[in-house]
Amino acid sequence: MAASKSFSLLLLQFIFVLFVFNPVNAQLKVGFYSKTCPQAEAIVKEVIDQVMSVAPSLAGPLLRMHFHDCFVRGCDGSVLLNSSTQQAEKNAPPNLSLRGFQIIDRVKSALEKACPGVVSCADIVAIVARDVTVATKGPRWEVETGRRDGRVSKLIEASNNLIAPTANITTVIAGFRAKGLSIKDAAVLLGGHTIGTSHCSSFNSRLYNFTGKGINNDSDPTLDSEYVERLKKKCKPRDQKTLVEMDPGSFRTFDADYYTLVSKRRGLFQSDAALLDNSVTKAYVKLQAATKGFTFFKDFGESMVKMGRVGVVTGTSGEIRKVCSKVN
Repeated sequence: MAASKSFSLLLLQFIFVLFVFNPVNAQLKVGFYSKTCPQAEAIVKEVIDQVMSVAPSLAGPLLRMHFHDCFVRGCDGSVLLNSSTQQAEKNAPPNLSLRGFQIIDRVKSALEKACPGVVSCADIVAIVARDVTVATKGPRWEVETGRRDGRVSKLIEASNNLIAPTANITTVIAGFRAKGLSIKDAAVLLGGHTIGTSHCSSFNSRLYNFTGKGINNDSDPTLDSEYVERLKKKCKPRDQKTLVEMDPGSFRTFDADYYTLVSKRRGLFQSDAALLDNSVTKAYVKLQAATKGFTFFKDFGESMVKMGRVGVVTGTSGEIRKVCSKVN
């Protein structure tokens, strides 16, 4: 009987050790590739600096790509996958305006030459998001790495999980909380709208027929009237193609002007304007507008690290894709 108990105890200890130290339970960490591909981040930065010198307008889309990846199935690179039936995440309506996939491919090719089969596409997306932020004079943060790539990408999941530009504050907060992110994180991360452009179709409903009564001059009353007129000159009803700066005047510079605009009722999207409808998010907007973003850069880096941990695949789960647009 004693021998049986001793064996059972040893078996439990073995199972415990196996569970705790199983590589599937590995965590993200800064410098994950320090031994397997020590030059990884330098290679990413070199490619991104080259791209930004000739195509700075890609900074916004490449930053946004990390958001859109993490909010669907977690930060697993699933937004990069192609589908022969057009049913992958990138085919979902909210992702049709994403750009820069070829840049991720370019970074991946450079890394494969240096360290074949080592750096995941999911980590590339995360590092690129940081590097385009720095390239547009924004903050730098240490990117935790060690993500592996997922093998599944579904259009319907993107449609269901990505927060629409027409979202109200309840939907915005619920969307962030569903990913383990706080109300403050929501206010901080929406500040990423300080760089980039948007198609008129993402906010046209705020300019024309806002109440749905078929009145063309029926605009969103929460949007500054002068700004409405300025936007109408650029965006005609049902315009799907014209691009508008999200942060007029400095849309290629990562700064805190976004909060000044929102505080003056000039946030481009309803989801931007919604930040004034909650006491916590409103206080954050007012603080950053009044102090010219005194804590914004620090906050943004911290919230990006938190977002980068959402639903990650690590250890022996998933795979390291050879080509980011398709599973191995």
